[in-house]
Amino acid sequence: MSRLDVDIKYLKGVGPKRAEMLNKQLGIRTFRDLLFHFPTRYVDRSVTHTIAEIRSMSEVPAIQLKGHFVTLNLQGEGARRRLTGLFSDGTGTVEVVWFRRVKALHDSFLTGTTYILFGKPTLFNGRLNFVHPEIDKEQAAGAMKGLHGIYPLTETLRNNGFSSKTFFTLAQAVLAAVPDIHETLSPDIIARNRLMSLNDALNAIHNPQSPDQLQRARFRLKFEELFYLQLKIQHYTRRRNSSTKGFVFPRIGHYFNTFYSQCLPFPLTGAQKRVIREIRADMATGRQMNRLLQGDVGSGKTLVALLCALIALDNNHQACIMAPTEILAAQHFDTFSAMLSPIGVNVKLLTGSTRKKERDTIHSQLLDGSLHILIGTHAVIEDNVEFQNLGFVVIDEQHRFGVAQRAKMWRKNATPPHVLVMTATPIPRTLAMTVYGDLSVSVIDELPPGRKPVQTLLRYENNRYDVDCAIGRELRQGRQVYIVFPLITENEKLDLKSLEEGYERVCDTFPHYRVAYVHGRMKPAEKDYQMELFASHQADILVATTVIEVGVNVPNATTMVIENAERFGLSQLHQLRGRVGRGADQSYCILMTKHQIARETRRRLELMTATTDGFEIAEADLQMRGPGDIEGTMQSGIALNLHIASLASDGQITQIARENVDFILDNDPELASPDHRVLVKQMQQLFDQSFDWSNIS
Repeated sequence: MSRLDVDIKYLKGVGPKRAEMLNKQLGIRTFRDLLFHFPTRYVDRSVTHTIAEIRSMSEVPAIQLKGHFVTLNLQGEGARRRLTGLFSDGTGTVEVVWFRRVKALHDSFLTGTTYILFGKPTLFNGRLNFVHPEIDKEQAAGAMKGLHGIYPLTETLRNNGFSSKTFFTLAQAVLAAVPDIHETLSPDIIARNRLMSLNDALNAIHNPQSPDQLQRARFRLKFEELFYLQLKIQHYTRRRNSSTKGFVFPRIGHYFNTFYSQCLPFPLTGAQKRVIREIRADMATGRQMNRLLQGDVGSGKTLVALLCALIALDNNHQACIMAPTEILAAQHFDTFSAMLSPIGVNVKLLTGSTRKKERDTIHSQLLDGSLHILIGTHAVIEDNVEFQNLGFVVIDEQHRFGVAQRAKMWRKNATPPHVLVMTATPIPRTLAMTVYGDLSVSVIDELPPGRKPVQTLLRYENNRYDVDCAIGRELRQGRQVYIVFPLITENEKLDLKSLEEGYERVCDTFPHYRVAYVHGRMKPAEKDYQMELFASHQADILVATTVIEVGVNVPNATTMVIENAERFGLSQLHQLRGRVGRGADQSYCILMTKHQIARETRRRLELMTATTDGFEIAEADLQMRGPGDIEGTMQSGIALNLHIASLASDGQITQIARENVDFILDNDPELASPDHRVLVKQMQQLFDQSFDWSNIS
């Protein structure tokens, strides 16, 4: 066992009680875990300021003072107890306040003794004060000079005496106990990229001697994290591609040609034609296709999926389309069955609401091969749904399905079917490279001809009358309107508009128009009824929550009003906006928000008004909010557990890591070189080998 795998309780200064707390709060169990708990930022403690200087600064970061306590007083009782002190450096005084561990701190400080105070000053009642600063005796503070790491902590740890200084001290103790940390990258990678050794990088990340040294350490550690993610995915993908056989679909026949020449609703864009060529090439190789199709809302992904399903039919195989909601599945069914019935294609819909008699028909037709295309929700992955010869699977809005759910589809045939996963949520390139690194990627980056970009407007409560007038103008011209709310019912704790109160206001404001409503708590039948009212133009206004985010297609709807738009992420706002602009008329998306919103929030909403490019919005969302849920479980089933790298901001390092991985696997596909044994060993340590990789596409 490596010394880095020793239980943290055996480190001097920890012990069983603190070890249990570190494990529970931060998942730190071993010396290694503690060493890889990195500072998130650094402050420069090489400069000591004076109190007089602080008063002239406009914006003050965390700073350092040298002085003494004039007074120290315990005040209050119980939960209100606090320690206050008056700290002087000869140029002025500041108040210092602690609310935690006040008795122990009071007993550890002496008035008149010189201390180094470090913290962020704030103004309270016109006076400068420091809340919970770090205090060191002058001689002990020498070790804290220069760049000083700020470690991520929980409130519980702070309340129990942990601070950034605590973590610095513990990290130094680990580094002293394990002075020579074994290298985890091969010599050729280190030389090719001029990387620091792991030992030097870990020392420098916790105790940098200069900004340049810190930058080199961060690069080394980020590179390693991103390199091993890429290596695991690409090593697996290449092995799968060489070993997993797939159906060969060489023929373009009756179904495809007849539909293309007689039933195509509009000419394909250049991007749609390119993507179909890419998919056709995949399906002719003899390997199982695994391709991600990205396309902005309204770009025509569904038509591409339909045409590719017809290729499967022309090669005597069945196709299946899986969607995350009944609304979206039903919409695909309506689209496919209307388009394909003239050429004799049998299409059925299977959801949780499908009656037993219809289910029995579907099951028997799947087995005898007379059912060509099955469209459905999670119901299609049930064990009793068996195909005669499933050859092509489409997973729509794939991020809504878990890895295990998707994997069930591949087991519907002895030879795994070709798989096309689709998303209308554009994924930034650097994120796709890692999260979907085991998939080939196609992008539809054109909208069908005749589509006008949606005009997006930012409006506030005092513009409410003008917004109502704009809605009225659209309704009088026979068009329809969505109004989206963040909540179903009123919540006293949240100052947000709710669907229930909004529905009443909309009915009162537009009494001559029929208003439908839909939200996630409704029974499927009622939801479908309300949606059908709007889709068939029996209702003019649809009041809804975000259940309409995906899979609602009403070309006559030209206006969307999103209440409390500040509550939604950029990608979600873009998805919602995609429900309008689906016809030939000019469409509008109106973002309603309060006047008093944070600067960052206003910047997000203003970006929405500036562009309709989903990829530009996705890049901005990634930068502002981080990868979020999309990185929870990758396509390959590897959970991302990044300590220092960021998929949002480290795109260049991700690219460098990928180039290194490709170079290594091109020259040593099985990592059999003696120099690469360290890579295999590290992969085994990082990733759970018990996972069944054979079931993941």
